[in-house]
Amino acid sequence: MRKVSLVTFLILVSALAAFSQTQLFNIDPVHSSAQFKVKHMLVSTVVGRFTDISGTVLYDAQDPTKSKVDAVIKTTSVNTDNNMRDGDLKNNYFEVEKYPEMKFSSTKIEKRGDQWVATGPLTIKDVTKTVEIPFDVTVANSQRGPALGASATFKVNRDDYHVAKAGMMDNGATVGKDITIELNIEGHAPKPAAPAADKK
Repeated sequence: MRKVSLVTFLILVSALAAFSQTQLFNIDPVHSSAQFKVKHMLVSTVVGRFTDISGTVLYDAQDPTKSKVDAVIKTTSVNTDNNMRDGDLKNNYFEVEKYPEMKFSSTKIEKRGDQWVATGPLTIKDVTKTVEIPFDVTVANSQRGPALGASATFKVNRDDYHVAKAGMMDNGATVGKDITIELNIEGHAPKPAAPAADKK
């Protein structure tokens, strides 16, 4: 039997310990939300949300800067609790049949003072632009096993992403240009695969 030196053993243990700090979480669409706020007629604020969110978070507890997030939102899931307005948003603003998804994929995670920031391309309709998203994150054990929670608030200008009603003058007087987006994400570690049945 081949003997392993103490140094090699310690290196292996350290490597395994570091690896064990990295955890994959699947975004739970039932307990996650993407809410947006926009001015209407320059006087009131309309609040809406997207209810279909999916994706993954690869979280490195030992070094969060090595973490990674990929998220997809189905544009057809937009909901402002008004059927007529929702139809207008789907057909004329987001053009959901042509652009069914919005996507974000982080390329960098960093800490600025006390604030974590995720940087990466955000794709809405036919435009992809790099955005910076400040966020807070918490990881804990739940009844379902390891769980992750993250919250973030940031703003985008809808003109940057061609989110405007085609063929109509759009100066922001009816619907504001600046959109505030609030994300609340819950993720859970995948369940271990069931052991394969023994073949006889």
